[in-house]
Amino acid sequence: MHTNKINFNDLEILHLCKANLKNSYISVKKNGDITLKTPVVSKNYIKELLLKREPWIRKQLRTIEENPPKSINLQDEVMLFGEIISVDSNEAAKLREYLQRADTSNVEAIKRCYDKFYREYAKNYLIQRAAHYSKEMNLNYSDIKFRKMRSRWGSCNSRGVITFNIELIKIDKRLIDFVVVHEIAHLTHMNHSKRFHALVNQYIPESHELNQRLKLFSLSV
Repeated sequence: MHTNKINFNDLEILHLCKANLKNSYISVKKNGDITLKTPVVSKNYIKELLLKREPWIRKQLRTIEENPPKSINLQDEVMLFGEIISVDSNEAAKLREYLQRADTSNVEAIKRCYDKFYREYAKNYLIQRAAHYSKEMNLNYSDIKFRKMRSRWGSCNSRGVITFNIELIKIDKRLIDFVVVHEIAHLTHMNHSKRFHALVNQYIPESHELNQRLKLFSLSV
């Protein structure tokens, strides 16, 4: 694999050249990093490809700029359903309890309080949403589990066990419903085929738009 940096119309792009690739791919990460993956091709091919995809790349960068990561002030604020609210609010009563018993001079101890609060809140809310859509879709899971995950909002295995990221409780409710339906749909389609997407769209008609929003969603605690 060959790696180099490309400067193209004021864009800095990381180029990864892999001989075994069948196609070329361009991705824009949440932090604005642009990556181009290609098989062994000419410089003219790369230039033409970037010229063709430049409008898409710049659109992704604008979207990222318009949706900066949300952050909260620990011990003063908490993020729920896409909104930053005060820890003095009724919704954060349990978090206040955990913080009162914690060593608040220790940042990691404070973060553990937040994780515990998010886990409990996620369980209460997501179990209800999963039950709702499971009934609507006539699909039954065997169990629901909860974890804090860095790169996935949820998963579903062949045994019918659905795992949700406790971070879900931080994003808005329609995005949460999309993730719930997405994972329940995997109970019948363990892939991302056209039939899978058609099933998701049946219950979340704006699923493509929501999926794009979800890819750009970034959080910092």
